[in-house]
Amino acid sequence: MNGTIPNSFGQLSKLVNVDLISNSWEGILTETHLINLRSLENIRLTTLPTRSLIFNVSHKWIPHFRLKSIQIENCVIGPFFPMWLQVQNELTSVILRNVGISDTIPAEWFSERSSEITYLVLSNNQIKGKLPNQMKSPNLKYIDLSSNHFEGPLPFWSTNASTIYLQDNLFSGSIPENIGSLMPRLEKLYLSSNHLSGTIPSSFCVMNGLQILSLRSNKLSGQIPNCWSHQLMFWAIDVSNNNLTGKIPSSFGSLSSLSVLLLSNNNLDGEIPSSLQNCSGLTSVDLRRNNLSGNLPSWIGERFASLFMLQLHSNSFTGEIPKEVCNPNNLHILDLSDNKFSGAVPKCIGNLTGMVSGKYNEVFLQLLMVALKGRTLEYNNIFAAVNGIDLSRNNLTGEIPDEVINLHGLRFLNLSRNQISGKINEKIGELTDLESLDLSYNHLSGPIPQSLATLNSLVRLNLSYNNLEGKIPEGLKKFNDPSVFVGNPSLCGTPLPKKCPGGHRFS
Repeated sequence: MNGTIPNSFGQLSKLVNVDLISNSWEGILTETHLINLRSLENIRLTTLPTRSLIFNVSHKWIPHFRLKSIQIENCVIGPFFPMWLQVQNELTSVILRNVGISDTIPAEWFSERSSEITYLVLSNNQIKGKLPNQMKSPNLKYIDLSSNHFEGPLPFWSTNASTIYLQDNLFSGSIPENIGSLMPRLEKLYLSSNHLSGTIPSSFCVMNGLQILSLRSNKLSGQIPNCWSHQLMFWAIDVSNNNLTGKIPSSFGSLSSLSVLLLSNNNLDGEIPSSLQNCSGLTSVDLRRNNLSGNLPSWIGERFASLFMLQLHSNSFTGEIPKEVCNPNNLHILDLSDNKFSGAVPKCIGNLTGMVSGKYNEVFLQLLMVALKGRTLEYNNIFAAVNGIDLSRNNLTGEIPDEVINLHGLRFLNLSRNQISGKINEKIGELTDLESLDLSYNHLSGPIPQSLATLNSLVRLNLSYNNLEGKIPEGLKKFNDPSVFVGNPSLCGTPLPKKCPGGHRFS
């Protein structure tokens, strides 16, 4: 349904339950719409994210109804925290998501309600203020205060909640060391994108029900605790974008159900622990931008049959890339760039089934977004990178394997800044889904294949600083930046200033 809610709605004095969610409401709600709803106990009202429905009631207006549950989403009831809500002292469920509140949280109301209600959602507003230092909320099952301006230390929150979203705020200080005993039934904890410091409490290790732990983008330091035990349902851990040091805990190998492991942008060192191969269900591994070293173990491809994403770039891995890395049937993102790998580009990459089909598991990607709630910005381009290989900035030699042409679903290929030689395969035009190709800073020779110009999906191209020769195919004229082709002395034609024989740059 769409349009405005009529004033006559307010005459339904015996109405107890209102459910108007998932419609396209617009206009203004006044006291006239609400004043006679004396029996109202439960209201659910949601509209489009544009917030086209506005509550225009007096800030001090006090209604006759006493609500037990309220769900209002994508409507404007702010900027102040309305008095009509603060007087509701029988609430057991509160959902006020994206309602334009930019006020300071009413401390007394919040303390009283949080001790009684079971479901608390105030996310996607600009609510300010500090939470009480100690809070007891035995009835709370679900808490979402994410994407606000809450500040100060995390409260010592004694609760039986299973899911807590506090990401994208301004919380500072340390995570309570006894968080395991404060929240014994915790399953999902999201504290990402705050200003938290200190170390990761070891009490996380003994929380048997913990499934998802997201601490990314804080100021955490020290080592990751190496005390993880046999949590049966532990699915995802994300501690990326912190100042963590030391080695990857060998006890991660005890988390047999682990699917998502994200440790990027820290100062971790050492090798990938062999115990990690016990986590045979891993689908997403991101260890990029650390100080990890050693060879890439072959068991990564042998044990992780369901691997979807492997990102190891900007470390110090050495040796040849093992052929087993091509084993996972569902691998869609392979990024080993900016390491010290040597040897040839593995010919086995032509067997990467996920990049052959061109189809990827959107359900998995959505699950990844949910698991890492608050990380949307960094992974906004994950769909664009799906079916992508990045082996750039290594010491790889030899030719580009002809088997690359088998990857009909490939969308992203970066082999730049290596020592690769030989010619570009004329059949590269068969990669019809290719959107980005970077072969710059190598020793490639011969002409640019005419078939490259037939790739209608290609929007990013870099062939600079090789030994390519001949005229640039006219079909590539959409790449009119000379930097795409510069550094090839024997290339000629637009957009380079060097004219081809005959006096015309396309002749």
